[in-house]
Amino acid sequence: MPDINLVCRDCGKEFVFSERDQAFFSEKGWANQPTRCRDCARQKRDRMDAPRQMFDAVCADCGANCQVPFQPRGDRPVKCLACFKAGQA
Repeated sequence: MPDINLVCRDCGKEFVFSERDQAFFSEKGWANQPTRCRDCARQKRDRMDAPRQMFDAVCADCGANCQVPFQPRGDRPVKCLACFKAGQA
């Protein structure tokens, strides 16, 4: 497998998807090529690991006070985690 030059979807810089990286992806069973360079991928992971801001809300189903990871707008019902999961089953 030759090295493949790809373009990062976030910063637009070109990066190399090396033979070694391709073998690693194949070993893991990952079918898609990376879309971000290492720096942008690391920044995205860091953002995902950062604690989310939580907002107070009242569950539309059970009336319990809860916190949700988005700002409730009032135009859609908000559910606590238990009611949300119960609705998915």
